[in-house]
Amino acid sequence: MGKFEALFEDEENIFGGTPKSKFWDIANQASNDLVKDEFDKIIAKYAMMEAFLEEIMGDDELTRKMTTYEIENSMELEDRKKSLYVAFTGDIVCRLDS
Repeated sequence: MGKFEALFEDEENIFGGTPKSKFWDIANQASNDLVKDEFDKIIAKYAMMEAFLEEIMGDDELTRKMTTYEIENSMELEDRKKSLYVAFTGDIVCRLDS
């Protein structure tokens, strides 16, 4: 479970909405440059992880394993996704006054 597990006990009431909805509420209120910069960090991290995994197992095997993992761990992945939305929202909020 992600590091923000306790926030998901009543998902619809977290900060007045879901982690995804709150991320977009805040992202839409923050400066465009700040959001673009944070999104670029997310894409860079994704690209690094993808390149690393492809180097280890190849593109086709990675795709197969990801599909299988998604099917077998859908609840865990949904919780991790929520946790990431909260973390990314926090990253934007922390930079609002910068």
